[in-house]
Amino acid sequence: MTTALDTPPAPAAQSGRPGGRSFAESVLKARELSIGGALVLLIAGTWLANPAFLDDQGVKDLLLNSSILVLLAVGQSVVVITRNIDLSVGSVVGLAAFACGRFVSGTDHSAFTVVLLGIALGVVCGLVSGALVSFGRVPALVVTLGMLYVIQGVDHAWAHGEQINAADIPDSVLSLGSGSVLGIPYLPLISAALLAGTAYFLRTYRGGRELYAIGSSPEAARLAGIPIRRRVLAAYAFSGAVAGFAGALWLARFGTVVADAANGWELTVVSAVVVGGVAITGGTGTVWGAALGALLLTTIGSALVVLKVDAFWQQAITGVLLLLAITTDRIVQVRSTSALRKRNRR
Repeated sequence: MTTALDTPPAPAAQSGRPGGRSFAESVLKARELSIGGALVLLIAGTWLANPAFLDDQGVKDLLLNSSILVLLAVGQSVVVITRNIDLSVGSVVGLAAFACGRFVSGTDHSAFTVVLLGIALGVVCGLVSGALVSFGRVPALVVTLGMLYVIQGVDHAWAHGEQINAADIPDSVLSLGSGSVLGIPYLPLISAALLAGTAYFLRTYRGGRELYAIGSSPEAARLAGIPIRRRVLAAYAFSGAVAGFAGALWLARFGTVVADAANGWELTVVSAVVVGGVAITGGTGTVWGAALGALLLTTIGSALVVLKVDAFWQQAITGVLLLLAITTDRIVQVRSTSALRKRNRR
């Protein structure tokens, strides 16, 4: 993975934009619809095999289990749209969850304070990664992979095997993870609100459209006067803030936290984003698709548990879906380039 500043594509790819763009968008919309259809079929099939899958508790568990992954997929999407990647989100979640747990353990701090602390920690981590990628021009894969190990090392050195117990967490914090409104848990409502707000920003505001421009053609974006470095830095800060927020919600959801919370979630988050139609090469995709990808992966895991299938198959299925999504992205890119060339000749 390279940064948006390092390897700009040929400017020709930007000319003749309507023909190739319409083809790419139609394919991506078809993928989102296919993911939604696969999700419905998966839920229906699992329900037929075990009706308890869609009872009140089953639906509640499915919503709760997918909420944090949907949040992380939204934050990751904003980075991937700019033709970058953030592999440190899982470690940021773990650091924020443990730090928030240590901060409120044995106190009566409010949930709002915990959320602010988690977001602040995530923003700091995101700004460090973003500064190295955008201003230092270090490849995003190298930076964020290094941040992953650095944060994990700091977290383990700080924790020394300590575990935060739910009994020491204030009820106001735990109620954030277990409370509900009209029977709907808080966490899915929070995820839906952030999802809708991010989608609206990316579609409506100039800053959101500029992120797509950077991912589509960094060179054209530079010539158009778009502040690429600041936008990429802001994307990483947002991804970090969302990861820190997710860490605070992780504490509220589970109560008991250890140093390696969310360990290994990085690739799951990236898989959800790519499977959801956000091209790994940047410039295309929506956060709605990323959320569908997160829901699909979470539902697969829950369905395998209900059907008493070995958890190994969840990783295998996730890997197959990721390969298929990347292959589809490549096919779309080749077809779009071919369509643009033919249009330019005419």
